[in-house]
Amino acid sequence: MQSIFRGRHFIDLEDFNKEEVETMLEVSFGLKKKFAMGVPTPYLQYQTMFLMFFEQSTRTRNSMEAGIAQLGGHANYLDSSGMQIAHGESAKDTAIILSRFGHAIACRYCNWGIGNKYLNEMAEWSTAPIMNLQCDLYHPFQALADLMTMKEKIGDLKRVKVSIIWAYAESHKKPISVPVSQLLLFPRYGMDVVLAHPKGYDLPDWVIEKARASAARYGGTVAITNNEAEAYENAHIVIPKNWGSWTTDQGTAVIDDRLVANKSWICTEEKMATADKDVMYMHALPADRGNEVVDSVIDGPHSIVYDEAENRLHTAKAVMTLLMGGR
Repeated sequence: MQSIFRGRHFIDLEDFNKEEVETMLEVSFGLKKKFAMGVPTPYLQYQTMFLMFFEQSTRTRNSMEAGIAQLGGHANYLDSSGMQIAHGESAKDTAIILSRFGHAIACRYCNWGIGNKYLNEMAEWSTAPIMNLQCDLYHPFQALADLMTMKEKIGDLKRVKVSIIWAYAESHKKPISVPVSQLLLFPRYGMDVVLAHPKGYDLPDWVIEKARASAARYGGTVAITNNEAEAYENAHIVIPKNWGSWTTDQGTAVIDDRLVANKSWICTEEKMATADKDVMYMHALPADRGNEVVDSVIDGPHSIVYDEAENRLHTAKAVMTLLMGGR
C-alpha cells in the first residue's frame, strides 16, 4: 500500500501511479463497508473544504458535501457567480486566501481551454490540496468511481472489453473530460478498451498515445473506431455517453449539423443484445434519456448506473481522507 498522500493535489489520475490508485480503491472499499455497517469514520474532524462550482452539479456536489460531513468535517458551497471571481479576482488570490481559511479547495470548471489551466494555477499557489471536480480535460473522481464499480462487479479486469461510446444528446455541449479520464485509466488495468465515435468527435491525439502506451505496458489494448456496432459486439461493459466536438470545433453551438447527422447513436436493447450476455451498462449521469439511451436499457437488468453513482460517495471520501488526513 502506498501511503504518502497528504497535501497532494488531485487534478488528474495520471499524477498517481497504479499502486497509489490501488490504495485509493482499498480505502474506498473500506469506507463503503463502514458506511453500510453504520461505523463512524471521523477522520477529518473539524476540517473545512471549499467547493467552488462554475457549473451545475448533483452527484459531485452531494458526494463531496455528504462525504466530508460523514468524515467529521464541513464543506462550504461556493457558487462562482456569487464570489469576487465574478468581478475578476484571480485564481492566485482566491487559492491563497481560501487555503489559509481551510484544509482543501475543490473546483468544477469545464470551460474549454480555461478550466484545467485555472485549477493548475490554483494548485501553484494553494497551501492546501486542490481537487478537480471536473474540468475541460479530466474528471478523476468519476473515473475512480467507475473503476471501483467495475472491480466490484467483475474483480480482475484484465482483458475485459469496455467500450466508451459516443452517444447523441441535446442538453448542452458536454466536456470531453469523462471519456478522456476513462481512456487514460482503464488501460492501466489491462482492459481491452474500445473508443467509438462519429467523425469529428475525436479525443486529443496525446490522450490516445498515452492510453496506448499504458495498454502496451499492462497487457491490454486500445482500439479506435467510427463503427458503433464494433464497440457493442461482445462487450462486457458499455459506456455510451455524449461529449462535444471540442477537439475539432471550439464553437459553443449545442445542436449543429454534425450532431443531428449522428442521431442514430443511441443505446438500445437491440445494440445491447450484440454484446456479452452479461454486459453491464454504465453512465456517469445525468443521462439524456431518449437521446443517449432508451429507458428500457438504463432501467433494465444490465444497468449498474445507480451502483456506479453511489460509489462517487465512497471514492470521494477516500480521496479526501488520504489527501487531507493521511500521513
